[in-house]
Amino acid sequence: MSVVTATPIVPASKRRLSNRTSLQQTLQNTFTMAYRGLVKIRRTPEQLVDVTVQPIIFTLMFAFLFGGALAGNVQDYLPTLIPGILVQTVITTSVVTGTQLREDMDKGVFDRFRSLPIARIAPLSGALLADTIRYAIATTLTFVMGFVMGYHPAGGIGNVVLAGLLVVVCSWAISWIFAFFGVVARTASSVQGISMLILFPLTFFSNAFVDPSTMPQWLQWFVNINPVSHLVTAVREIANNGAVTGDVWVTLLGAAVIVAVFAPLTVRAYMRKA
Repeated sequence: MSVVTATPIVPASKRRLSNRTSLQQTLQNTFTMAYRGLVKIRRTPEQLVDVTVQPIIFTLMFAFLFGGALAGNVQDYLPTLIPGILVQTVITTSVVTGTQLREDMDKGVFDRFRSLPIARIAPLSGALLADTIRYAIATTLTFVMGFVMGYHPAGGIGNVVLAGLLVVVCSWAISWIFAFFGVVARTASSVQGISMLILFPLTFFSNAFVDPSTMPQWLQWFVNINPVSHLVTAVREIANNGAVTGDVWVTLLGAAVIVAVFAPLTVRAYMRKA
């Protein structure tokens, strides 16, 4: 008489956790999830309002409000304004990474992803990758708006592209901060509220729109160490003068530090919930 040994039933969740995806599969899943993000934008184009309307409105508003007072006329203010608007717009756009991530988690979208045979990190990495398209759109429209208004950077088109890439890279790094907020926060509105409390002082208490020498001494100190000021200065020097200064390396170092700190924190917090 043979003895039949029962095979223990392993829950799907545990089988899922025991699987290890290869680097190639993880990359493929990441690109698939990034494509999903682009499809969402195509089906709901109002998601691009912040990266299409905001650069136009802000450029027109700041140019005609402050151009005459700060530089004598709008044309002379544009070399100062356009890099500042660019940095402010694209960095602000990175908040969407955290808010949309939180919304997807609240709606149960990530619970459905959990049941699929994909890399667990793919929904997060795919969302971060897809948002770089948003940064590129905002960057392009800001420069185009500047050209329409008469902005002619002396650095040439090649250095304009280089300056734009620098902003996109730094914004991608900053998006890790807001992705972390998106994972740990309770609601999408709280993610946006916390993010704006951080971004508004950093972008407006910088050299983006005004010469720091016109500010009080205590504020000048903050502006000079503000990482946004270093990014704005780097973009201005590249686009307007074709010069790669020390601010570029300071900015890239800051971006690397942000990724080194917040990427592991975000991934760890995300994996606990995914």
